Amino acid sequence: MHAVSPRRLVALVLLLAFLATAGGGTAHAVSSPEGEGTTTPAPAAEPCATIRDNDDDKLQVIGRVCDRRERPQVAVPDVRIVVEDTEGEPVGESTTEPDGTFVVDLEGESIDNLGMTFTVKVDEETLPEDTKPEITERDVTFNLDRDQSVTFPIGDAGPGSAGFWTQALQLSIGGLVFSVLLAMGALGLSMIFGTTGLTNFSHGELITFGALVAFAVDRIPGQISVGGADVTVIFAVVVAFAVSAGFGWLNDMTLWRPLRRRGTGVIAMMIVSIGLSIFLRNIYQYFAGANAQNYSQYSAVTPWEIGPVLLTPKELIVILFGMATLLVATSLLAYTRIGKATRAVADNTALSASTGINVERVINIVWISGAALAGLAGALLGLTQGFDYQIGFKLLLLVFASVVLGGLGTIWGAITGAFIIGLLTELSTLFVSAEFKFVGALLVLIIVLLFRPQGLLGKAQRVG
Repeated sequence: MHAVSPRRLVALVLLLAFLATAGGGTAHAVSSPEGEGTTTPAPAAEPCATIRDNDDDKLQVIGRVCDRRERPQVAVPDVRIVVEDTEGEPVGESTTEPDGTFVVDLEGESIDNLGMTFTVKVDEETLPEDTKPEITERDVTFNLDRDQSVTFPIGDAGPGSAGFWTQALQLSIGGLVFSVLLAMGALGLSMIFGTTGLTNFSHGELITFGALVAFAVDRIPGQISVGGADVTVIFAVVVAFAVSAGFGWLNDMTLWRPLRRRGTGVIAMMIVSIGLSIFLRNIYQYFAGANAQNYSQYSAVTPWEIGPVLLTPKELIVILFGMATLLVATSLLAYTRIGKATRAVADNTALSASTGINVERVINIVWISGAALAGLAGALLGLTQGFDYQIGFKLLLLVFASVVLGGLGTIWGAITGAFIIGLLTELSTLFVSAEFKFVGALLVLIIVLLFRPQGLLGKAQRVG
């Protein structure tokens, strides 16, 4: 052990004494009642926290108030937030926490608030001086059994609810996300119809199956990490895709192939699909419950501000991944041998069999592929908005409308119809109440069946 010289020891004692004196002077400056010649230092602002859903049975309005004039954004605490119904009556209020977030519980059960629209307002009198958000109130609609998030940024003008075109752009982003997922389900349904002639009313349950498998994997204790990053949900989506493919194979081998070999007509098989849909939906409810569910990594993440609209990383990933999946699926159908055989079976089953194509093998592959796409759509849909045991059943009408609009049994027709229906569904809320936005898809379905039953890209001989 080295000896410490007296000179260094004295210097260390003098340094400690100086620091203690400086600290005492600062404390005196803070507590000085007169404040003469001193200033009270402002407490350091906390960074603005990410909004996260609360895992409970009540519907809530969650959000944050952030000052984005600072980099990174800092929280604005102690701001009063009031939530009002359509008649202007307060239904709840809260105050922002030190991290800028707030939570307002809605009264009643979750089902009582579905389809309801509420206005979230900032009490401007509780804002700090020289701070004022460009948007002081926002409308939120609870279309699904999940919390709704809002953000009140302070600083440069951001996206608000006043401009019609701003709302249209924002809804178009949500419509694009929804359209990509709808296209996956519609493509699978169109492939099955094209090769078998079956109008499968249990296709919605294939979508729900994917969401449930991903949720089951996500709920396994522990987490899956790669390079220190939690990839549990990503792994769950991959597993949902694979297991859904196996579920499609099981459907065909145990039910649909035996019915085809017996010569069962398509009308009778359609009725069987309705019964299968009801059976599976009750099975899902028994094991998963009736409440809405979210994945463990589900959260309303901080959005990117692109001009007047907001885009979250999650939405961008779903759009890009979904588009890539559709591109791969259509390329396989267009350029591979099995894809060409699938199109041949869809055009003329008897002629395909006479040329040496194994029709049953092709149909089995179509069931595997269609169920895998539907399951992937369900898993990603659960990631973007949560899900319940009826999520596929609720989307079935839109899937049918997409396929009929684009053209029964066609590849690009199903995708084109899905994008039209998806965007129409979201943009219709500019003119009608959100609870009626699915009515537009029903009207499109009726009009197409009346005036062009083969769809936009379909051939007339494919119908009937």
